[in-house]
Amino acid sequence: MQKYQILAWCQFFHLMIHVSKLVMGTNGYAAPEIMSAGRFYAKSDVYSFGVVLVEMLTGSRAIDTKRPNGQDIVVNWVIPFLSNKRKLKKKTMDTRLEGKYPIKEASLIAQLAIRCLQLEPQFRPSMKEIAETSEQIVAHQLKATLA
Repeated sequence: MQKYQILAWCQFFHLMIHVSKLVMGTNGYAAPEIMSAGRFYAKSDVYSFGVVLVEMLTGSRAIDTKRPNGQDIVVNWVIPFLSNKRKLKKKTMDTRLEGKYPIKEASLIAQLAIRCLQLEPQFRPSMKEIAETSEQIVAHQLKATLA
């Protein structure tokens, strides 16, 4: 990745943090506690951000009724594949990327998504932790690029 791509990733992560606050409560993005009980917690928006991360990795929409039964809600089918680099690369990543991405950083983003998509709000990271982790991922990629 070149320097301008790294900067674009930084800007993208900061934008997505703000976007996640806008989509909370939207079908496909709403945290389970909002959908089941109408309860909103400080970390409910973190779940929405996790959905956005999954969309970014897979190239799929949060809800896509054109996908096969059981795969219409991206979070439901993708979570088991996020923790395994091989499954992440072969079954999860957006095929339109044609393998042109650093798998190490994709895996780190997948791990962040897993943390964000925890069913219980108290187990999700804070938005501050997400921003710090995102910056670390970008720094890791920048270091690898410059090495």
